[in-house]
Amino acid sequence: MFTLLVLLFLCAASSAEGGSGAAGAWLNNNQLYKFSYTTEVLVGKAKGSKQSNSGYRISSDVGVNLAWRDPGSKDDQLIQIALSNVRIEPLSQRPKEKNVLYGSTAESVFGKKKLAALTKPFFVHLKNGKTKAFYSYWTEPGSVKNLKRGLASLLQLQLKTGKVIENDVSGRCMVDYRAEKGQVTRTKNLETCKTADRGFTTHSQVLGVNRKSRSVTVFTLEDGFIRSAVAEESHGLAVNVRRSVSAKVLSRQTLTRTGTEAGPPEAAGKDVSSVVKSIDDKLAAVGVVAEKVKTYCNGCPSLFEHWQTQQKQLEPAGLSKATAPRSFLALIQSIRKASKVEILKVLKSASKTSLPQVVDAVTSAQTEASLDAMLEFLNFKDSKSFVLQERFLYACGFSSHPNEKMLKALLDISKGKIGSTDIEETVVIIMGALVNKLCQKGGCNLPVKLLKMILEGPESTQVDSKVQMYLLALKNSLLPEAIPIFTKYAESEVGAYSTIALSSLQRYDVKFMTKAVKQTVNRVYHQSRRIYEKNVRAAAADVILSSNPSYMEVKNLLLSIGNLPHELNKYMVSKIQDILRFHMSASKVIRHVMEDMNSHNYNRFAKVGSSSSFSGFMAQSADVTSTYSLDILYSGSGILRRSNMNIYGASKGATLHGLQVAIEAQGMESMIAATPDEGEEDLESFAGMSALLFDVQLRPVTFFKGYSDLMSKMFSMSGEPMNVVKGLILLTDHSEVLQLQSGLRVGAEFQGGLAIDISGGMEVSLWYRESKTSVNNRGALVVMGNVTVDTDFMKTGVEVSFETEASLDFVTTVQFSEYPFLVCIQMDKATFPYSESMTKYESLSSGKTVMLSKKKKRRLPGSEFPLHQENSNMCNRVFGPSW
Repeated sequence: MFTLLVLLFLCAASSAEGGSGAAGAWLNNNQLYKFSYTTEVLVGKAKGSKQSNSGYRISSDVGVNLAWRDPGSKDDQLIQIALSNVRIEPLSQRPKEKNVLYGSTAESVFGKKKLAALTKPFFVHLKNGKTKAFYSYWTEPGSVKNLKRGLASLLQLQLKTGKVIENDVSGRCMVDYRAEKGQVTRTKNLETCKTADRGFTTHSQVLGVNRKSRSVTVFTLEDGFIRSAVAEESHGLAVNVRRSVSAKVLSRQTLTRTGTEAGPPEAAGKDVSSVVKSIDDKLAAVGVVAEKVKTYCNGCPSLFEHWQTQQKQLEPAGLSKATAPRSFLALIQSIRKASKVEILKVLKSASKTSLPQVVDAVTSAQTEASLDAMLEFLNFKDSKSFVLQERFLYACGFSSHPNEKMLKALLDISKGKIGSTDIEETVVIIMGALVNKLCQKGGCNLPVKLLKMILEGPESTQVDSKVQMYLLALKNSLLPEAIPIFTKYAESEVGAYSTIALSSLQRYDVKFMTKAVKQTVNRVYHQSRRIYEKNVRAAAADVILSSNPSYMEVKNLLLSIGNLPHELNKYMVSKIQDILRFHMSASKVIRHVMEDMNSHNYNRFAKVGSSSSFSGFMAQSADVTSTYSLDILYSGSGILRRSNMNIYGASKGATLHGLQVAIEAQGMESMIAATPDEGEEDLESFAGMSALLFDVQLRPVTFFKGYSDLMSKMFSMSGEPMNVVKGLILLTDHSEVLQLQSGLRVGAEFQGGLAIDISGGMEVSLWYRESKTSVNNRGALVVMGNVTVDTDFMKTGVEVSFETEASLDFVTTVQFSEYPFLVCIQMDKATFPYSESMTKYESLSSGKTVMLSKKKKRRLPGSEFPLHQENSNMCNRVFGPSW
């Protein structure tokens, strides 16, 4: 058997080195192969016309000859390649005023030195058809070496079908070869290519960028060597939530043999290195993978100069306009190129009113210099700079690609002296959000001290606000290790702890909802061990119904209706009906249970009350589906107990919790001499609001706490809403380098910026026996994509953008002078502008530039989102027939 294997290997080896069994293309001695060569690159909008694209073509003649071959192996060759007669031209015919290359020559574009370097011969060591070394000159510009590498990579191929890992100009990639008679097709899996270039992208798939890439090269062979090679490569990039913000890159290389003639003789030598040295001792193995190229920037302003041009747009008065996030994104790009000293100069020079927006931009830049500048600029011991500290922390929480250094910085801040209690709580809560994002990136090897602090935090203190702080941090972290903690606190005697724990469990994937967790949640809802507040039981019901409930779980829920407090009865009926109407995941099992008349009958489902649950679509498109839900629970006296508004976005199977605003009130029955509901007799008067924004839980705000505080607020209420979050948020953040096989490099940058202002308020009129809660959302969104082929001799690219301004108001009016009390819910979207633009640009290192722009604008009508018919009837009674 052993002898048979040896014979098989020997036969395989001898066939690989025979003339007809060569592993790769091979050249004849003393022969010069002459080719025409072109490389093209085109950049444009994904679905744009040919006229909306920009790009150019580099053409040349190429001579290829054998410089040396290992006497013992036909497939071990050193090849000399030389370009000549280099030309550069636009890809399409254009008027001269729109043609940046009009009147240019290769020498005027590349420069005399670069052109001379480009036409200087270089060498490629091929063994078995694969590039073993690329020889050129260290002193050559990177752009020149890259173009040569692109041509060298076009000569690499194997003659047998199969998959292999190869090194070429694109990096180290998986390649699939398909060989037929006289033709070889090479398909490169660009997703597998490994290079030194490290980009980044937004952790959220909904807000992220999708890229589709393809690279195929078709070779035809003649007399053992390449007759023609055509390589086509394409990259399409689009923002998931708005796929019209998209761009494409098309690259094409064509190598065609035009003839052969007598060539130089083969050099003598034992090995490749000695042969290369004998040809020119300045030649060096410089690597076949492309290198970074230093690009030019004529007249680019410094960060401080840029800031001076953008400052006006970032004043508070302009934050509701699209110019604010556009300036915010531009400022981030400048900050990412700046030093710590330059950044501090801007921070120290900004006006008091624009400084919070600068803090948003500097923190969102997420560079080492920007983080160091912020840590030096802010003094957390000083409570007077509360707003700046909070903006810094929230920007950290919303960061698109945080690193361990940012998390460690917050950990160090939490250990030091902090002047504001609110900031102390915010630091810990935001640390939880960073833990979640780092774990999503695969970097869950977090400091032991940090994990110990947040996991043991709830048990380390007896102070209510601190316990809630740690629970909210764990809610943000979504650590699986936190589930037992939430399960324990779900049964707490403190209603606030239970509510946080239950809402946290609802955020986890269903696979984490074990039997033990479900049993705990069911005990809370059915009050198996103790009496709970209504809002806690409602939260428990939400968890049960969103966690793939069993037949018995749903049956027990339905059987409980009729034995609950009046308003909780109504809430549960409305919740069940909403699940059925909106075809949520639990609807199938609910329909099955409702076939049983004991569970589903008029007595249970005809309960009166004003509490409600309703879901609907905000927007539906091929890109994203946006839904909203409104859950409102009242006390038996007619005063709001809990209001919960949620907005979700879904794209390509991924979901983003875009917004949650919850208003809670308790202990207010004494104002109207009403009797509290069961389990709520001893609750302290309280009202507050909590917000979750883009999957990040923010620090809750309090409207009032305690009877005396309530009374003082009652008589001083101005009706003005209280701010929950205000600032500029970097939503989409994608940056990568696309290394084309031609040797050209493409930079792709996509950013989305949001200027947001969320506020809420609560008013109670004892005279009119009426209460009103409001949540006001104002925002302006800009999403931009910039794809550029940037070299040290020419720049060409396209910028695409989308922008809009919108407002969304949610108002609940309650008249509790009679029972059942009257409730009117209004959710209004104002008319808003919308625009898309595209700019293509081309420029030469000489400074000559051509830009062409297109823009389309629309105004989309406002609307009031539809709720259930019962709500419409109520609003008619509250506001009269004119409503």
